[in-house]
Amino acid sequence: MTEHAYPDPWPAPTASRPLHATVTIPGSKSLSNRFLILAALGTKPVTLHGLLRSRDTELMTDALRTLGVHCEANPDTETTVTVTPPADGRFHGSDTVYCGLAGTVMRFVPGLVLFADGPVRFDGDKQAYQRPMGPILDGLEQLGATIAYEGESGRLPFTITPPQHAHIDGQCRHVAIDSSSSSQFISGLLLIGSRLSGGLDLTHTGEHLPSMPHIRMTMHDVEAAGGHISMPEPGHWIVNPAQLALPADVTVEPDLSNAAPFLEAAMIASGSVSIPNWPYITTQPGGLLPGILQHMGASITLDGTPFDEAMRQAETDPRASYAHRSGTLTLTGNGTIRGLGDYDMSAAGEIAPSIAAAAALADTPSALHGIGHLRGHETNRLAALVKEITRIGGKARELPDGLAIEPVPRALLHAAVMETYADHRMATFAAMIGLAVPGIEISNIATTRKTIPDFPGMWADMLAQR
Repeated sequence: MTEHAYPDPWPAPTASRPLHATVTIPGSKSLSNRFLILAALGTKPVTLHGLLRSRDTELMTDALRTLGVHCEANPDTETTVTVTPPADGRFHGSDTVYCGLAGTVMRFVPGLVLFADGPVRFDGDKQAYQRPMGPILDGLEQLGATIAYEGESGRLPFTITPPQHAHIDGQCRHVAIDSSSSSQFISGLLLIGSRLSGGLDLTHTGEHLPSMPHIRMTMHDVEAAGGHISMPEPGHWIVNPAQLALPADVTVEPDLSNAAPFLEAAMIASGSVSIPNWPYITTQPGGLLPGILQHMGASITLDGTPFDEAMRQAETDPRASYAHRSGTLTLTGNGTIRGLGDYDMSAAGEIAPSIAAAAALADTPSALHGIGHLRGHETNRLAALVKEITRIGGKARELPDGLAIEPVPRALLHAAVMETYADHRMATFAAMIGLAVPGIEISNIATTRKTIPDFPGMWADMLAQR
């Protein structure tokens, strides 16, 4: 993965004219890391095409290598990676997995230790010590693993000792956890449930479950690997035992959530931005983005057809004809943004910072609900968004389950050095603000490497296109 040197703070460019750009978005982080886990759980090599090469995916491949999985990038195309699981199906123990600040690594990889030949220690960035881990570890303890904490219970760093095979073989295992703070805890167990010889019966015990689309994504990907997961009722999943095997070649969709800053740039600066390879049918929460932006006043087409009409065609025609079809999504804006009013963002919380940037530049208020769990992401995103919007002269406040943003004329917003809190989505949020507010500088823009290898370069290229 190519590294880029950025000034710190990074001067965010201001849009001086309407945009007219086409931006190719790298592969989905969520899909990339799920496919890496499923490939590692299989028995034969899998070649992943279009794999995102970012800090999070590098941390995932490094974690898998630590466990004895062979991950080899094509020397001519670094986004093509072949994953070969251990020949005997047993992962290597007696080593340390470094998670960085990657939620998918710290929540998905621990389940693999159930099938390891020894204990595995997990550590990460100091900021990762504040991220909740308790529910996934509680689930693994219910499956017979032993957890030894070096600090606070339910937090990194810790060591997982796998159970004797008798503890995970035989009858269906019943596990109950509270996944209110992150859907990744459910996904982490669903990914490994097929490998349990008796299967898995998993129940969410909390009142609220965030980001159900990410759980549906996991279910869909396990099915693609030959597994079967049913959801007899909300918050209850049954995973049948199965030998997982992804197809020999898998293509990763572009990361639709990472398309948000680029698409919304055309709303902020006016003009148009096109994103090629947009899937007609997707499990990504970012697939909800066009509908949200239409509510904010954007005009959106898919292959030249109004977006809503294109979606109706995909729903009414045989699904097979659209299942692997993609096209060019184009957003056209006029520089005027409409607030969302009261809006439930629970299905797409990961794009909330991008939506908040547009809302901070809108003409009417927005109240984003159903995203209280963002307090436990890379940083407390709700507190960070309020602080940074206020820093530039905007008006925002936290709600019990979200964020309220009041309109302030753009002329009253002012320059500042905006903080990113080691959070990639706070960095892209600030870059969006910089399109409309001259003099914005961004601390640690390099944190965008988490999911986009060269965000500043892509941002500059978008603004330079004519």
